[in-house]
Amino acid sequence: MGAGGEDVMLSPKARAIFPYSIECKNVEKLNLWEAWKQAEANAGGYEPLLIIKRNRQKPLAVVDAEHFIGKLI
Repeated sequence: MGAGGEDVMLSPKARAIFPYSIECKNVEKLNLWEAWKQAEANAGGYEPLLIIKRNRQKPLAVVDAEHFIGKLI
């Protein structure tokens, strides 16, 4: 808590395989757009990936739709 930047620090080798900047939120109520803005601000040139979680719910991953569709085609 309190440290700036992305939430999951990856090694250079891991970053080469998984080029995402990960922001995590574990809260009951979430302002999704503010959380996404934070993920983008911390991405540092990598693709932002927002992981959201609340009690008794499965975690969800949020990525930019254009990036997601681009990976499919």
